[in-house]
Amino acid sequence: MRHEDLPPLVLDCGTGARNLGMKLVRQPGRKLHMLFTHFHMDHVFGFPFFAPVYTPGFEIDVTVPASDEDEAQERLKGFLNGTYHPLRLRDLPCKLDFKAIRPGREFTRSGYTIRGHALNHPGGSCGYRIEAGGKVICYVTDSAPFAQPGEGVAYDRPATPGEARMLRLLEGADIVVYDTMFELPEYLEKMTWGHSYPEYARALCAAAGVKHLVLFHHAPDATDAELDRRAEAWAASTAPKVTLAREGETVLVEG
Repeated sequence: MRHEDLPPLVLDCGTGARNLGMKLVRQPGRKLHMLFTHFHMDHVFGFPFFAPVYTPGFEIDVTVPASDEDEAQERLKGFLNGTYHPLRLRDLPCKLDFKAIRPGREFTRSGYTIRGHALNHPGGSCGYRIEAGGKVICYVTDSAPFAQPGEGVAYDRPATPGEARMLRLLEGADIVVYDTMFELPEYLEKMTWGHSYPEYARALCAAAGVKHLVLFHHAPDATDAELDRRAEAWAASTAPKVTLAREGETVLVEG
């Protein structure tokens, strides 16, 4: 994420981190912020291949859901410990500053106002509401619905308590990037996996007055043709507009 001259804000560090890192080191500026949602491998294993961490003079603030800064550092240190990768965290030439946050508490990073929110995922995950310049983007990854089938906003029924909290997080957002790994039939088979489906994400965003919903965290075995069909199926949606996340794409906040 970028806003005017603020440092970039990087959300998680999966396989996209390699190309992003190579782009960032070729641009002006030597400061960035990283927000981690949780430490399942698909959100972390790009970190050892993220070019800024090998660039002297780069300052990287790493924000982690944790009780304190020591725990925040330990969570990432496990992936750079000489066993899973040759380097250790202490060997990196960049300047790393670890910060711990707890979901529900608002905090700031270089002009971004951010609030974390506990999600519904095995082992836990933290979504984020990020505001800058009067615009709001929400990042909600790795979360199952907050209602059982037949309950809640997706079935035109009153929001459950968990949904009510999510609606406050998403309220009036310009863009919401939401986990929709499954189609509904697959979700019903894998309800404990901690992922959602498009109809649910759209129902939440419509109830929260979101302008633009971006479907993401696509299933690893989803083909381009399948995702193209999904994009076409949702292309007519308004209030909110619905699109699919695509590798390398830039999405602008309108207005």
